[in-house]
Amino acid sequence: MNDRVSKDLVQRYLGLTAAARAKATPIVDVDELQSHQLDDLLRMCDDYASDAQHFMDQGDLVRAYGAINYAHAWLDAAVRLGLLDSHGDAQLFTLPP
Repeated sequence: MNDRVSKDLVQRYLGLTAAARAKATPIVDVDELQSHQLDDLLRMCDDYASDAQHFMDQGDLVRAYGAINYAHAWLDAAVRLGLLDSHGDAQLFTLPP
């Protein structure tokens, strides 16, 4: 049973989220509203990733782990909504059906 949040675990997820953020690209054919929505989702991702790093630096691994998972969820949401192209990477993203 895995019931511990370690620094290595948080660093692993920080790295996965950074890789996903770097890989995903905006879908070109979106309207102005969708473009604003994507900006909002990416800002939330970046803010939560920053929070995760801050919590990790403070030694608060539980909050860091929670925050980085929220950050990644914003990316997955943008992919599922068709606003980001995941380039078919099912390892970094939860792809739409």
